[in-house]
Amino acid sequence: MSGTTTAAALRRRAAGAGANRWVVLVVLCVSLLLVAVDATVLHVAVPAVTEDLKPGAVELLWIVDAYPLVCASLLILFGTLGDRVGRRRVLLLGYTLFGVASAMAAFADDAHLLIVARALLGVGGAMIMPATLSILRQVFPDRRERALAIGIWSAVAAVGAAVGPLLGGFLLEHFWWGSVFLVNIPLMLVSLPVGRILLPESKGDSDGPWDVVGALTAAAGLFAVVLGVKRLGAGELGAATLLPLAAGVVLLVLFVRRQRRREHPLLDLRMFSRPAFSTSVGCIVLAMLALVGLELIAAQYLQLVLGLSPLETGLRLVPLTFAAMAAGLAGARMLRRFGPRRMVSFGFCLTAGAVVLLTAMGGDDNAPLLLGGFVLLGFGLETTLFGAYESMLSEAPQDQAGGAAAIGETSYQLGAGIGIALLGSVMNAAYAPGLSQVPGVPASASAAAAHSLGEAYEVAARLGGPAGEALRLAARHSFVHGLHVTLLVSAGLLLAGAAMALRLPRLMHCDPEETPSGPASAPSPAPSGSAPASGTTAEASPAPGLGSTPMRMPAQRESRGSGVKV
Repeated sequence: MSGTTTAAALRRRAAGAGANRWVVLVVLCVSLLLVAVDATVLHVAVPAVTEDLKPGAVELLWIVDAYPLVCASLLILFGTLGDRVGRRRVLLLGYTLFGVASAMAAFADDAHLLIVARALLGVGGAMIMPATLSILRQVFPDRRERALAIGIWSAVAAVGAAVGPLLGGFLLEHFWWGSVFLVNIPLMLVSLPVGRILLPESKGDSDGPWDVVGALTAAAGLFAVVLGVKRLGAGELGAATLLPLAAGVVLLVLFVRRQRRREHPLLDLRMFSRPAFSTSVGCIVLAMLALVGLELIAAQYLQLVLGLSPLETGLRLVPLTFAAMAAGLAGARMLRRFGPRRMVSFGFCLTAGAVVLLTAMGGDDNAPLLLGGFVLLGFGLETTLFGAYESMLSEAPQDQAGGAAAIGETSYQLGAGIGIALLGSVMNAAYAPGLSQVPGVPASASAAAAHSLGEAYEVAARLGGPAGEALRLAARHSFVHGLHVTLLVSAGLLLAGAAMALRLPRLMHCDPEETPSGPASAPSPAPSGSAPASGTTAEASPAPGLGSTPMRMPAQRESRGSGVKV
């Protein structure tokens, strides 16, 4: 075995990969699956919770939103804490808290107790999510293997989002609503000892004190921003929406200024000066902005316009999930062949094409059109997210892996919230004018029907007769028109994302020493005088003892703009 091959093998063994790194991936994917499922599993249980606990309108809102709000606001706090005290330690604590909170939620006999349990689930989720990505970053030091691992990881995320409502519906048919939480406990009881045995511990740079004030400032700022964005998505424009938004922005600005002044910052904001990192974050935001808004509107279209049941609606959206899984599994091969720039741009363009195709949807069911559109949509969006996540994670220094993963997950959450707010506003603006003057319908009824298609159907049912039928038809027609406008706006945003992705590196080049090799296939030495990476570097600041080597990217992109030496 050559010296190069020996060094590569020792690096993988030191990183905790070795022969068990794929088993580690399985453990991390189970962790991710639990968090992804829990984010959506409650949605189908809301009617049963409402009937049993009798929560008020505000309490019901917090039962649903406490988990995503708390989780999104604490991602940076726990991601950077894992870099400091140990990522496995934070992950195992997250497992424990997630299990305890699941038991609290399952047996909650009061709305307030359920809200507290959901908030604790959010804390556990915030501990688990960035830790899975940062540990994955560690156990797969070779970028080619890491790309495959991220593809499997992202495919599991797509499965979790789709399985949540289906699992919740199955459990509700056979058990009480608390069973949607209770299912987490046996999985956590298995994951905790297995994770303790198999997962490697790793830390980042521990110089200087951990910035507690900065972490709390970031958490408060993100909580306020996400809360404001969610209220904006619900169509609320009053002080209860604008004040949290303004306060959150101010807190985040203070956080950024504090990090720039500190000798040992919580987050190295110089990462954002690297084109590959900042562009990847922007692509994640745009991709999620399009995905969540479109999924929400598509579900309303399938149920309210086509009259499908919730189960039929879920089955119509299953091809989107399978296409996303396929894209995740094929992502590593596509990334090696096409490179980050072409892969992410292609994903955005394919998604934009799918969205334009779906503008052919009308008032009648067209199953082949929906099938083709959803398959292209799922494949295109997952291709985009895979390429963006892989580039972002590979660009981040090893000792900042937890913080980088937290930034990616926060971008994901913010993009989802902004997408619901933005595309929902576009939809309402295009939908409401069509109901302003319906013959035979009073102005008060038209105004109420303009709020949503569901409310329009309720008003039409109360009116009855020719006026009710006219209002119902006008509402369906206006909704389809609004859907077309929203799809075109979304296509424009996706094309903007494709243009943004042109700032990503053209090729995915790995240093030969990082290529997996065995005794029979020793890699050739790197050409002398080759230029260091310019667009992206997976190991810009290797963790001590890992022996990581920077990946080399095309020499024509020389300027990094960050001042960080490779």
